[in-house]
Formats: sequence, structure tokens, C-alpha cells
Amino acid sequence: MSPNLSFIAAPMVNQSDFPFRRLTAHYGATTVYTQMLSPERLIHDQEYLEFHRRDLECIHEKPVSTVVQLCGNNAAEVVEAGRKIQDLCDAIDLNLGCPQEVARDGHFGAYLLGQKDWPVVENIVSCMAQSFKVPVSTKIRLCQPSFKTVELAERLQASGSSWITLHARTVSSRRRRQGAADLSEVKRLKQSESLTIPVISNGNVRGFGDLSKNLEYTGADGLMVGETLLGNPWLVVLLFLVFNTLVNLKNCHSIFSNDALPDPVAISLEYLDLCRSYPEVATLQTIQTHIRHFIDFQCTRRPWSKKLRASLNTCKTLDDIEHLLRVKVQRWRGMLDHPSQEVDSEDGDEQDLDVDAYII
Repeated sequence: MSPNLSFIAAPMVNQSDFPFRRLTAHYGATTVYTQMLSPERLIHDQEYLEFHRRDLECIHEKPVSTVVQLCGNNAAEVVEAGRKIQDLCDAIDLNLGCPQEVARDGHFGAYLLGQKDWPVVENIVSCMAQSFKVPVSTKIRLCQPSFKTVELAERLQASGSSWITLHARTVSSRRRRQGAADLSEVKRLKQSESLTIPVISNGNVRGFGDLSKNLEYTGADGLMVGETLLGNPWLVVLLFLVFNTLVNLKNCHSIFSNDALPDPVAISLEYLDLCRSYPEVATLQTIQTHIRHFIDFQCTRRPWSKKLRASLNTCKTLDDIEHLLRVKVQRWRGMLDHPSQEVDSEDGDEQDLDVDAYII
């Protein structure tokens, strides 16, 4: 299936598990990325390989493309790893944007953007394109100087990259988002007459209004959104309404005000249900982090925010997390139907409660 690049859920470290990818696809993402995977571990760590193959074997409820992202600076290793998972995905992406210290120390990701490494990158992409049965893509950051980014993109296209995603920031291992993304560089990339493959814009999407502004300004062929989706997977629905219905932009702003965001407990419970339906593809720590993002997105300044984190850390099972959401979180939010029946358990044991008696 040829990927639909209109709206893409970005690769995020330990957060692009299948239940979350399916959640974003349910709400409109057309393509979803896995987290960045290590070729070395896919080749030499059988447990790691089996875990990620199990994740990729899960089936979406509707057609949506899955892109596996790999890192590395060794063409043979990247190709060998990709061959182990290409039967379970729709494309394979080479990460040329990771700014973390591990990428710096291993000399991969955004640390391959210097011109001296361009021949290495071109060789990797070329070998991937010639070896895989699925399309190859690349996700990059800005080169230094930034105008060199267009030249690199043209070289990646010539090497076999089917599309390019630009996160329009320069690399910084200390600060992943050092300043705002320079969307003028995405626009420059899109306006290059020599570049004919799709260009995807990544960066500066924090809310609903940023979606249309980004696309209108850059002229990009699609949007990739990362951390904002962690708190609000419904953001995709908003984009769909803007570009696929007769509702105009002003009406969309009034319909989807802050008060109309999906209830954070409801979206958390929906994610938990997916984790139950697809067990052993998301670790407990990953699940806990997702729940915290869902709640914090709307409730981060509440007096009970710290208590949420502490309580989440004590949860050992999905049932524990559900009980926390339906009882404690709803109590803290003042949304219990029968608060007199609930017992505060911060310093003691909670009574068994009928969780169905509480609104979600």
C-alpha cells in the first residue's frame, strides 16, 4: 500500500507503540511511524526483534500505512536489519534527525548531516532503496548552513528516498527543540525545482490553529506531528474537518475550543482498552507515560498533578491504572457521581468501589 502522507504520527522514543499508533489512526492519522529502532539490536538481540515484530504484526482497524524507522551509519547493517521487518511494514525510514547524545556518541541520526558524511548517507539510502521491497524515506533536520539542506535533499532523492520529512531545526544534543522550527526552510525545500518527491513538514504544531498555518505557509505535501499528539490524539480529527468538510476555519475554532477537547480520562481508558486488546506490545512504563501525557495535557497545572505522577508510578497492572483513573483522578477533578461513597486513600486503603458508578 502506497503511504498516504497527509497526516503522519511521528516516531517517538518509547511512545510509538501499536496501541498508541492505532489510537492516532482511529482519529485520522493516515501514516504512523514506529519509534527509531536499532539495526544492531534487530540483528543480534532476538528478544528485541521478536518484541518489535510482535508489535508490527498487530492489525489496524482501517487502512493506514506503517513506517519503520531505523538509525545507523553502516549500510550493510541497516539493510540486514530492514530485511528482518520489511514484510510487516509499508516503508522504512532512515533517521537523520535524532539529536540525542546516544546519536552523537554513535555517530548517527542528525550527526550525519555534515557534508563530510553525505557520501555515507547517500550510500545507505541507495543500498536501502535497492535492497528493500518497500519504499525508503528519510527524516532530516537542517544542515549547517541551513541553505545546504536543499542540496542534501536533492542528493537523498537521487539516492532513492521516496519522500523527505524536514524537522526544521538544527541539531542540539542538549535541547531537542532549541528555538522554533524555521518553517521558511520547509517552504524553501518545497519550492526547489529539482526536488520532485513529497516534502513533509515537521515542527511548530502545538494546537489546532497551527495545522492549517503550517500547510498553507510551507506548501508541504503533508504534516508530521509528534509530542502534541501524545496529549491530544484528536488533533488529527480537527485537521480532517478543516480540509475535508464545508466547515470553515472560524467555525472549526468555535466548535473545537479548549472545552471541546476529548475528556482526558476517556481517552486514557480508550488507550488502556487497546493495550488489553493487544497485550505484550507496550511496556507498563510506556503505558504509564502515555496516561500521564493524556492527563497532563489538560490538567498539568492542577493542584493534584504531582499526586497523579506518584500514584501512576505505584501502579503494577492495567487494572491498577484504570482504578486510578476512574476513582482518584475523577475525585481530584470533582467529577464523582457519589463522592460521599468514596474514601480518601492517600494514607490508607481504598474501599472496593463500583467504578461504573463514576462518570468518565
